Amino acid sequence: MERYHGIDINDKRVLRICRKLNIKSTIKYSNSGCTRQAANPQYIAENILNREFTAKAPNEKWLTDVTEFHYYIGIEKHKVYLSAILDLYDRRIVSYVIRDKNNNALVFDTVDNALLRNPGAQPLFHSDRGFQYTNRTFHTKLVNAGIIQSMSRVAKCIDNGPMEGFWGILKRERYYGKRFTDRGTLVKMIEDYIDYYNNKRLQRNLGILTPMEKHEIYLQAA
Repeated sequence: MERYHGIDINDKRVLRICRKLNIKSTIKYSNSGCTRQAANPQYIAENILNREFTAKAPNEKWLTDVTEFHYYIGIEKHKVYLSAILDLYDRRIVSYVIRDKNNNALVFDTVDNALLRNPGAQPLFHSDRGFQYTNRTFHTKLVNAGIIQSMSRVAKCIDNGPMEGFWGILKRERYYGKRFTDRGTLVKMIEDYIDYYNNKRLQRNLGILTPMEKHEIYLQAA
């Protein structure tokens, strides 16, 4: 409020106003898809990240995951899958891909896009133990790029906490409580939100900056 509107207001006053106007936040839904190991993993990495969720520079540590969204045509439910990579220094979404199928190409293309946008990046790359990440071809792709792979332990969602946190923020602010009735509207919502998150959504843990502002400040000082 102070930055965008010149109004100095604290959290308690905002809470009082919201209560008076009967404005309520969305609730956090339980997550039943936490860090399941692939049925036949070809490669498993150690949890090198070890919940060290800070970084000294962009492209030092990347987290990744896949989540799903639903839309309805009549009573028939359809799914789209979002694969994304989050940078632990500035919390920006480095790359994302939206597809109708949760397959290897979804994840492989997400990494390829991230490396195209960040030439020479060799981050610690952390994920859960999903089938795409334990695929040997995927591991070879990372090795060839000079990237070290790290994986969460089974059933330990917090090992990939900031990535899970981003999914929660996106869904609470734009998805939960809504019913999407066509694919295009759902995909546009996701794309628009990621743009908003990277470029307009201020974060306290970034010093009241957006992820891209934090990123640009580092680049200017380097």
